[in-house]
Formats: sequence, structure tokens, C-alpha cells
Amino acid sequence: MAKIIRTPKPLSVNPLKASQPVGASLAFLGLNRALPLMHGSQGCTAFAKVFLVRHFREPIPLQTTAMDQIATVMGADENVIQALATIAEKNKPAVIGLCTTGLSETQGTDIRRCVHEFRTAHPEFAGVHVVPVNSNDTVGCLETGFALAVEAIIETMVEKSAVAGRRKKQVNVLASSMLTPGDIEAIKEWIEAFGLRPVVLPDLSDSLDGHLDAAGFSPLTVGGTPAAEIVTLGEAAATLVIGHSLYRAADKLKDKTGVPDYRFDGLMGLEACDAFTQALATISGQPVPARIERQRAQLQDAMVDSHFMTGFASMALAGDPDLVCSFARFLNGMGAEIAVAVAPVKAHALEALPIDNVIIGDLEDLERAAVGSKVKLMIANSHAAPSAARLGVPLLRAGFPQYDWVGGYARTWVGYRGARQALFDIANLILGQHHDIPPYRSIFWQDGPRREEAGSCHDTPAAAGLVH
Repeated sequence: MAKIIRTPKPLSVNPLKASQPVGASLAFLGLNRALPLMHGSQGCTAFAKVFLVRHFREPIPLQTTAMDQIATVMGADENVIQALATIAEKNKPAVIGLCTTGLSETQGTDIRRCVHEFRTAHPEFAGVHVVPVNSNDTVGCLETGFALAVEAIIETMVEKSAVAGRRKKQVNVLASSMLTPGDIEAIKEWIEAFGLRPVVLPDLSDSLDGHLDAAGFSPLTVGGTPAAEIVTLGEAAATLVIGHSLYRAADKLKDKTGVPDYRFDGLMGLEACDAFTQALATISGQPVPARIERQRAQLQDAMVDSHFMTGFASMALAGDPDLVCSFARFLNGMGAEIAVAVAPVKAHALEALPIDNVIIGDLEDLERAAVGSKVKLMIANSHAAPSAARLGVPLLRAGFPQYDWVGGYARTWVGYRGARQALFDIANLILGQHHDIPPYRSIFWQDGPRREEAGSCHDTPAAAGLVH
């Protein structure tokens, strides 16, 4: 059991986390023809948009209610109603994700009442799903905001009247914020190998995977989970939940629909991948495909090849709780020592990790704790690059954001193939830090040629009294 340590600092010096509204918006970006709407100032939305654009290197559809000083003091409900009506009329989205920010939460806005008033005033937009999410900036992190949005989507859009198991080949997948578009694509292929049809919520692999679209720029998301598919989640044969942060959302989906679920804290490493593969075999009633067996054997070989580098290697790890849990178990299984682990918020999953302690703090806490611990590798987002440089250790970029690394959003970490590549990268980074001891060279070898060029017998070792 890990000990949770809270730093007594009154402020964040070197921030690690992204805010809840960014996480909630990211979840809605995984739905088809959707548009996140932040209820706050223009600066709140612009800040989030910059982070998302730099990470995914794609145009990001994001709107704001543009609260100003007067609306903040006198009330901004009309801003919400007008924004919803304008978006619904102009863009005709399937889903609008209404996310609060620190400004509107401090004001005390009741966004559910705003949605009710919008429905009353504009019945012509009844076909547009509006999903309200209370995502306060002052608490939580990207992961918790993402999870809150998934819960709100389930509460608002999933039908109760569905018959569980009606669609025998359909498998729901609740995908944590730690999963990249590349991860989700690999998970979908994994499920399809057993003859099943995955419905991922939210599906970033279809909307933010980095592809050119013939239609050009769109004010709405292109790709992602269709609203019509979300409505049918209650008819699936089973639900696969990936990431501890979505367990509460899974509880709500199970209570609402009765669909049985299988839960996984992560899908890195042999044990986790085996459990997921066994769950798919149980759901489908099919044997494990030969290519999956082959990928497992390849991971085992990679474990043998890289354990010389990872065994007893001291590492520093920072990220949102789901990411920290997944990497910590994966690296612990390879014999590595997690000398420092930092998360921005406390989560129950952190307490069950097989490491000594977890610090709830920022990247300054990571850097301070890593000094003197002989850390060989740091795993964190791009914000940690200066810290890694000061410590003189390599940085394996993982998590959000990755603004100085092209293609980080498309990286595949999960599954047998993803874990295999992660092992190769970790081993190579550690090897790259290995420094050979300079070979011994005697004083005679080093200075001999120079003395011969001088041509003086007094420069020889014998003349200098060095040879007896």
C-alpha cells in the first residue's frame, strides 16, 4: 500500500495538471458532431483551446458564453441560453457539452436550470442533446473533468428502457482520459479480433487521430461516437471499463441499464493484457486468435531483452492518477523502482500501488524528491522537460500535454504491442544515459610522443627519475 503525501505548499510552483474544463471538453471532442461550450470568460476557453491545439496539432472546435464583468456580477444565465440557441441554429450539432469553469462556479450558476429554460424557450431544438457538466477549475484535474463529462453523458443520453444483451455482439468501452487515440484504435482492433463490435465512449480515435478530411474545417467534431450509438449502450452484451477514474461512471451505467461490466485499471503489461484478453474470450465465447497469441509472445521476448536495463532502475513518474497507476504497475512488473511518483490530485487507486509513497503535488515536488535518488528516467508530460534537463536524465513523454513532441497524441501504449514498444523505448533511453569509464592511459603513453619530439634526454622517464 502506498502512502499518500500532501505537500504543504500554498500554491503550485511548477504546474503538472490541466484543469477540469479541459478534461470535460476533451471528452465531448470524442463524440460525433459535438461542440463543447465553456460557460466562462473568453480567456478560459482560449487557454484550453491553446493546450488542445498544441497537443493534437489539429483545429479544435470550442465555444464560450463569453462572460464579462457585468454578466459575472449581475448573472449570466441569458448568456448560456443565447449561446445554446445560436449554436443549435447555426451549426446544428448532435451534442452540445455545456461545461462550467471556475468563474461560473464561483458565481454559482445553475447550469441545469439554464438548460431547462433553454428547452422551454426553444422547443424547436429538441433534437439537440445538451449535456451539462459542473467542471470547476479550482478542484480536480483533467482526468476528473473527463470522468465527470462521461458520467453526465450517461445520465443524459443513455436510455433506461433498453434491454441488456439485446445486441449480442456489441461491447461498450468506457475509455479513460489516459488513453490516446492510438490506444483506443488498438483496443478496438483487439475487440474486433474476437468478432465483437466495440462502441467506445468517448471515441477519440475517430475524431482526434490526426487525419485529413476532404470537407476541410468543420465547426463541429468530425468522427467520434455517434449520439445514436450512445443511446444503445444499454443493449450491449457487456461493458469494458478502462481506467479507475471511470468506475463511478461505470456504476451509473450498470445501475441504469443492467449491462454487466469488466473493469481494468490499465492495459499495460502482461498481467493486465492477459486479463483483458480473457474477458474478451469469455464475452465472445471464442478462442484467443493466433495473432494475439503471437503478440503476447513478442512482449515476453521484449521483457527478456530489456530486463537488464529496467531491473532495479530508479525512475520518477508524474501524471494524472490513472496514468501513474498504469505505468507504476507496468514498471514494477519489470523490476524497476519507482523512486518518485507525483499526481496532481488524490485518488483511491493510488493507495493500492506497490510503491512506497505518492506525492500529491506538482513538478517542483517531483524534481526536489528526485534529487539524490539516482533517478535514471523521468516519465511525465512536456511540462517536465526543464526538470529532466536540470536533473540530467532523459524524459519519456506521456500524458497531456505534449506540445514539444510531434505525434505524442497518436502513441500506442496499451496492449501487447504497445507495452512492447514502451519497453524498447525505456530500455534505449536508459542505455543512452550509460557512460563508459575512460580507459586508463599511463603517463608514459600520454606524454611519450611529446618528449620524443623535444629531443632531450632530460625529458625521458629515466632522466626524470621515474624508472628504477
